[in-house]
Amino acid sequence: MTNDDLLKELQKRQLLEEAVIGKLKREAFLSGRSVEQLLYERHLVEDVKLAEIKAAVLGVPYQKINVDALNDELIKLVPEETVRNYGVVPLSKQDNLLIVGMLHPDDVKAQDALKFVAKKERFNLGVYLISFGDWQEVLRKYSPYRSEIEEAIKSLHLKEGGSEARKLVELEGTLGAGAEDAPIIRIVANTLREAVQIGASDVHIEPQESYLRVRFRLDGDLREVAAIPLEIGPLVISRIKVISNLKIDETRVPQDGRFRSKIFDREVDFRIATFPTPLGEKVAIRVLDPSIGLRNFESLALLGRNSTVVKKSLEEPYGMLLITGPTGSGKSTTLYALLQTLNKEEVNIISLEDPVEYFVSGINQSQVQPEIGYDFASGLRQILRQDPDVIMVGEIRDNETAGLAVHAALTGHIVLSTLHTNNSLGVIPRLVDMGVEPFLLPAALNLMMAQRLISQLCEHCKVAVEGSREVQKLIESALKGVAPELIKDYKPPYKIYHAPGCTKCHDKGVNGRIALYEVFEMTRELEAIINEGPTGAKILAESNRQGILRLRQDGTLKALAGLVSFEEVVRETEEV
Repeated sequence: MTNDDLLKELQKRQLLEEAVIGKLKREAFLSGRSVEQLLYERHLVEDVKLAEIKAAVLGVPYQKINVDALNDELIKLVPEETVRNYGVVPLSKQDNLLIVGMLHPDDVKAQDALKFVAKKERFNLGVYLISFGDWQEVLRKYSPYRSEIEEAIKSLHLKEGGSEARKLVELEGTLGAGAEDAPIIRIVANTLREAVQIGASDVHIEPQESYLRVRFRLDGDLREVAAIPLEIGPLVISRIKVISNLKIDETRVPQDGRFRSKIFDREVDFRIATFPTPLGEKVAIRVLDPSIGLRNFESLALLGRNSTVVKKSLEEPYGMLLITGPTGSGKSTTLYALLQTLNKEEVNIISLEDPVEYFVSGINQSQVQPEIGYDFASGLRQILRQDPDVIMVGEIRDNETAGLAVHAALTGHIVLSTLHTNNSLGVIPRLVDMGVEPFLLPAALNLMMAQRLISQLCEHCKVAVEGSREVQKLIESALKGVAPELIKDYKPPYKIYHAPGCTKCHDKGVNGRIALYEVFEMTRELEAIINEGPTGAKILAESNRQGILRLRQDGTLKALAGLVSFEEVVRETEEV
């Protein structure tokens, strides 16, 4: 039963509105989870109702479970691992007939797992569809420890949402504020809501000589959205400080803070940085909307060999994966997407970040604080005592961090990090320059990725035009050496795309941004080059032998597909 089938049935029965369905589809795509998982997590439809609908569509009878009737002898017939991984539970046994309940009767893997158990124990099988809630209740029969913990927690009568660390801020909360503060509270709340609604990545509130300027960064560009009277500027800044837990009376030095609030039914983090200027304090607010910034692997737009090589690297038991590029090129977004792929219950992932941008469930994230001596190097030493499987270091900035990261990769850990070089070919010379012994690199380094971030053309107003003679030459030059399967759909004269702008994209012609990638992997040939003494010419020759897609080539393919402007690709990348 596909996501679309389930959503159509729920809409037909008027259990979900069209707007909610659209949000679910978007979140499912970005998070890599199924719509059904999200329905359970959000409690948008009752478990039993959802199970009854699935049963009717699939033609499998629904069965309510009496958990108390399941004895120890019965639950031992199906291993806990099978119950937990495939959503199946034993319901009853009559002679050699085992009746089971399944969350997903149409799941082939779950069917195969049950058939294996039945064959091993010589049972015939009868199948019912069960609800998610009932399945969880049966799971507790397998794990008394969890049940005991849950009972102990219930006895404490904790208040929901009582954790201070993840407390939500009410943007229009007036606790401790007078009536005269209400307009200021509304100004700040409406500004932040507007930023989230239009997908802005940053909000800048800046004192000018005659007014307070409000600018949003949208698709990489800043634009002014409001002018606030200078007289109320300090009040607006103070309101932002209050909800960020910053010192209101400290205006001489920069301050950093953050808070989380619920906007449009989703939790959004805001990272605040104040900065003193002669005209007053400037505030920069980073909008960290997980529905936009947290992506899964499939949404990275890795083409052909790039996708294959990165997936292969993530399956390695240890080694370093380094992402390079200038500030603002989307390296952190890519790192988070790769971590999402590795984020599993059996994997211990620990990250060192400066700062922590998105809080990801299942990952142990820590923010470095160099002012108290807790930097990447000292943090990395401590991480190695935490029994990690995967380590993410926000950036390799110095020789000590580079050496420790290489050591971690050599001792059985997957290490993900970023480095500042112009392209993927510059990683090896840069690490050697940072004092890493060259003979260590072949064993420690798995993958080097370079990336750039450019604007994505608006799907609603983009039009194809035949490129000029000069453009044709540039495209022909860029496509030399590209794998035939990637260019088989594009024939000269090549067409490129322009977007004049429309109401959907606010007349900008672009909507969002997309990354260009260059992926260079460690091979035996590259190992020989490093051991002989790596030079730029030898590394370049090996990259040509691997047939890597260079940034210009990846961008050209995306321009021919209508995703980006070819002119911007040329501006942002070096000639092949």
